[in-house]
Amino acid sequence: MRIFVTGASGHIGSAVIPELLGAGHEVVGYARSDDAAAVVAAAGATVQRGSLDDLDLIRAASDSSDGVIHLAFRHDAMRAGDFIGAAETDRLAINAMIETLAGTSKPLAISSGTLALAFLQLGRTAVETDVLEGGPRIDAENAVIASAQRGVRSSVIRLTPTVHSSLDHHGFVPALVAIAREKGFAAYVGEGTNRWPAVHTLDAARLYRLAVEAAPAGTRLHAVGDEGVAFREIADAIGRNLNLPVVSIPAEEADAYFTYLSLFVQLDNPTSSEWTRELMGWTPTHAGVIADLDEGHYFQV
Repeated sequence: MRIFVTGASGHIGSAVIPELLGAGHEVVGYARSDDAAAVVAAAGATVQRGSLDDLDLIRAASDSSDGVIHLAFRHDAMRAGDFIGAAETDRLAINAMIETLAGTSKPLAISSGTLALAFLQLGRTAVETDVLEGGPRIDAENAVIASAQRGVRSSVIRLTPTVHSSLDHHGFVPALVAIAREKGFAAYVGEGTNRWPAVHTLDAARLYRLAVEAAPAGTRLHAVGDEGVAFREIADAIGRNLNLPVVSIPAEEADAYFTYLSLFVQLDNPTSSEWTRELMGWTPTHAGVIADLDEGHYFQV
């Protein structure tokens, strides 16, 4: 298949491209800058220049492909505090893909996150059938699932807050490491028993390939390796590898220490991928998040 991939030069895209090429697919990678285009070309994909605001280009690239994997998101805007704006840009781009693919039975696989499920306060491990009614990013997720009724073989891959590997340079883990370096200690809030799920980048990339190849229409999939790692364990690993103390801080100090991450680091988000593994024949094989942290690549300067 000829697969159009947005965010092709990014963290997950840099693993998805070789995963697709290795399975015999052709890849068209969307790139918004010269540097991104060079990365995509070096990976062996065809370059399509454009941004998430270029809806006509997105429609044309989707139309000329056999399937779409949507990985791009305006993370720079999110880090600057404009999560709502970033989510709206994402929603409009996804709607353009849906409009183009409607009635074709072509696959569309987009990215969402497990962390939003924490707001359901389930009191149990989250599963693939747990759904929020709406909100930023959730509206796009629900629209993609609904597009199955419009003839799109749609799937949503919910990523964990920590998608980790040596390819991860701008995610939550590098941010936590940078904060610990700046503050002189690694921190967690309260007892630090809230749990984060995690997945290795290469395992997630394989799930994207399986989704675009074979996921049934209207499917939510969980890219989850570790179901739930206590946040204190993550802080301990960061402190251990930086040779810094690890400190519990009260919730009222979380904003000052974690800045834009302060809400997320306090969420309890244990998440299962059992159904995804059974449906897609997907088994994570790479290191868990603590073992990956202890490999040391996150701490090289």
